[in-house]
Amino acid sequence: MCRFVCHVRFLRIICLGATLPALSGCQDALSILHPAGPAAATIADIWWVMLAGGVAIFAFVLGLLTAALVRRPAREGDPATGIWLWTLGLGLPLATLAALTVYGLVMGERLLPRETPDLVTVEAEARQWAWSFAYSDAPGLVTVDVLHIPAGLPVDVRITSVDVVHSFWVPRLAGKLDAIPGHVNVLRIEAQAPGTYAGQSAEFSGTGYREHTFTVEAHGPAAWNAFLQGAP
Repeated sequence: MCRFVCHVRFLRIICLGATLPALSGCQDALSILHPAGPAAATIADIWWVMLAGGVAIFAFVLGLLTAALVRRPAREGDPATGIWLWTLGLGLPLATLAALTVYGLVMGERLLPRETPDLVTVEAEARQWAWSFAYSDAPGLVTVDVLHIPAGLPVDVRITSVDVVHSFWVPRLAGKLDAIPGHVNVLRIEAQAPGTYAGQSAEFSGTGYREHTFTVEAHGPAAWNAFLQGAP
């Protein structure tokens, strides 16, 4: 029993040592746990559900390990052994995978873009090491490393690259999507409120990729109209 307690304490130390540095490096600006849009909120919900499920399964396994260490060994031919094998060896994995499949399909359906009359379209072009953005509502208007969008409206970002594969990611607004040369990927983003949101190229694309950042400026109605008209 003492050996088991020592093992549990050792596992706790390892988990804390691995988790605390990761948590201390988190920043709200690039955190999926601080969503500011509907797509990001769905992704955050998935993260929390997966975390809760992982913790529950881990605690359950530790409970079984404790029971195995403290109980007397089962006699050969004990019918309880077969029950444990069928329920935990087959039943639990199947039930867990089925639940995850259904949950993933439901949440994935929520992330699909919907047809809407208020849709705004922006062209995003990546290169080493900058992003340029063009706006369908303002032909000829191009911004570099700053994407302007209207707050409260869905925005389709048409993403491509002129050199290598990059990745468009604004953690507080949506998931990430690759920018591929010669191909256009479309990502739906939306900011619930005006503000500034950090973006990052999350793809290793050569030395200097860590500084391949941009920002998203979400404007209220008046500020968005002023931007489209070329006001500073």
